[in-house]
Amino acid sequence: MRRLFHPILALMLAALVRAETPDESQRLEAYPKEKVHLILLAGQSNMAGRGEVGPEDKTIHPRIFALSKDGQWLPAVDPIHYDKKSAGVGLGKSFALVLAESNDDIAIGLIPAACGGSPISTWTPGGYHEQTKSHPFDDAMQRTRKAMADGVLKGILWHQGEADSRPERAFAYQERLMELIQRFRKDLGQADLPFILGQLGKFEANPWNEYKKEVNKAHLSVAEEIAGVRFVSSNGLTAKPDNIHFDSKSLREFGRRYAEAYLALSAQTR
Repeated sequence: MRRLFHPILALMLAALVRAETPDESQRLEAYPKEKVHLILLAGQSNMAGRGEVGPEDKTIHPRIFALSKDGQWLPAVDPIHYDKKSAGVGLGKSFALVLAESNDDIAIGLIPAACGGSPISTWTPGGYHEQTKSHPFDDAMQRTRKAMADGVLKGILWHQGEADSRPERAFAYQERLMELIQRFRKDLGQADLPFILGQLGKFEANPWNEYKKEVNKAHLSVAEEIAGVRFVSSNGLTAKPDNIHFDSKSLREFGRRYAEAYLALSAQTR
């Protein structure tokens, strides 16, 4: 005798299937390519983020995605980066939230590529960074080109310079940063690609030496000399107890500042 399938059980199973099946409209690939704005996140640990992750950092926004280590688009939740086990809250998510709020017709795809501790000399073709066992520039380019199959590259966010704040590196930093920006733009085929760079942390317990001042001078000069580059101040932002990395609250604020600079620059070039 054939048993009838209980209608209540059927409804329960159907609800379970719906709950476990991703909403197709909340996948980055569901958006037209021209509606997906890609942002490359590059630099060292303060870009990767070392902030403590809280509940708000795990909240999913339906139009903000991040490219995972294995090249999959996933909802963007911190930690977005994976360079080291210490990766935590960064500035990418709060940056993307401002963009999403400014335009409800787009999706944002974040491309994490920062490498904690990496000097700018490793951000060259073939450059190798021992701490993260990676090739920062080559890896960033490979991941960005992969992402560009699904969207349009709109800008690069850069925070780096702590590793170059030393006597043998600081005075060559400006030239190397200018070369890096030009290389990114040339290799990615966008001569005017927006490039937003952030100031090093200004922490009372860890005053700047002459080499950090030199790197800061380079950041300011490059932003003045190269079109499409903007400098973002870190004034008032605070550090974790290590006095090296920004804390979570400051990284969220820093991301908003990066977004303001990016949107202002984008408005000028329309």
